[in-house]
Amino acid sequence: MDSLVGKLLIAMPTMPDPRFAHAVVLLCAHSDEGAMGVIINKPLPDLTLSRLLEHLELPLAGEATGLGDAPEGTVHFGGPVETSRGFVLHSPDVMTEEASMEVTSGIMLSTSVEILAEMARGQGPAQVITALGYAGWGPNQLEDEIQAGGWLLTEATRAMVFELDDSGKWDGALKAMGVDPRLLSGATGHA
Repeated sequence: MDSLVGKLLIAMPTMPDPRFAHAVVLLCAHSDEGAMGVIINKPLPDLTLSRLLEHLELPLAGEATGLGDAPEGTVHFGGPVETSRGFVLHSPDVMTEEASMEVTSGIMLSTSVEILAEMARGQGPAQVITALGYAGWGPNQLEDEIQAGGWLLTEATRAMVFELDDSGKWDGALKAMGVDPRLLSGATGHA
C-alpha cells in the first residue's frame, strides 16, 4: 500500500474500540514499520489550552494568545498512546526548524514545547489543533483494519482539519467523500 501520510481515517460505525468511535484521524506517519496519527475531533472535556500552558509554566501574553477561536482553547484526545505527550497540528505560518514537519500541504505537525511557547506569547500559528497522545499501529495493522472495513480514507484538507467544528468533522469528512453518514450500517461486507 502506498504511504497514507496526509490522509484522514474515518472510523466506521462498526469500530469496536470506543476510544475511536466516530473518530477522524490525521495520519502523520506511515511506513512498513507502522503508522501514527492524531485524532482531530475529540476534545478533552476537562482540559483547556490555557490550563495546559499554565501547567507547563508558559505565561499567556494577553488577549491575542494564538489559541484559536475557542476562548479557552481546546485540547484534544489525540489517541491512546503516550497520552502525556503533546502534539500540535497547525498552519505553516509558524514552525520550529527542528521539531516541525509537513504532514500535507498547509498542515504541519510540531512536537516541541516551543510551538506552545509561541502560542502563549501571542505569536502562534493562525490555525491550531493541540492534542495529548496519538494513535499508533504496528506493521500492517492499519492496513488490516482498513481491509476489514474499520476505516474509510479520504484526503486531508486544511479546511477539514482546522475549520470544521469538532462535532461536525466525522459527518463532514464522510460527506466530502460523497457518503451519507445516515446510510452507513453497523455491518460491513466484501464484494
